[in-house]
Amino acid sequence: QVQLVESGGGLVQAGGSLRLSCAASGSIFSINVMGWYHQAPGKTREMVATITNVGTTNYADSVKGRFTISRDKNTVYLQMNSLKPEDTAVYYCYARRYIKSYDWWGQGTQVTVSS
Repeated sequence: QVQLVESGGGLVQAGGSLRLSCAASGSIFSINVMGWYHQAPGKTREMVATITNVGTTNYADSVKGRFTISRDKNTVYLQMNSLKPEDTAVYYCYARRYIKSYDWWGQGTQVTVSS
């Protein structure tokens, strides 16, 4: 099993920055990909950014050039710059194991961007 604990959410004005962190514990050797999804009220959960064990990154078009994902051992970070009100959502950390295609999720952290 893998446990994910997020931190770093909060309230920020448009144009501001936030940094989210997600610390993984447990069977971290089995993780192949880590990343972030977000879910706004009334909408489905969407991928924001992912990073593989070899450092390959993938971003949603809406955040390219503004957000940066990085990973240090068992912690994944999401640096969010030039935030927009439409970035407001609950942000969930996730980890994926390729074998038997299993996902773990964090509890979520609220990010609110005021206009």
